[in-house]
Amino acid sequence: MSNRVEICAVCAWRATCQKKFSLSGKDIHCPDFVWDVSLKEITKKEKK
Repeated sequence: MSNRVEICAVCAWRATCQKKFSLSGKDIHCPDFVWDVSLKEITKKEKK
């Protein structure tokens, strides 16, 4: 399992999403979340 963060900023649907403003709280789980594959994943090495 990956440690990726599932938030609107990295979701493939962020540009056309109608839910992002209606979801609230810290533990958001959007059933339509899809990782945007056009975004490069940051490795631990790059974070340092």
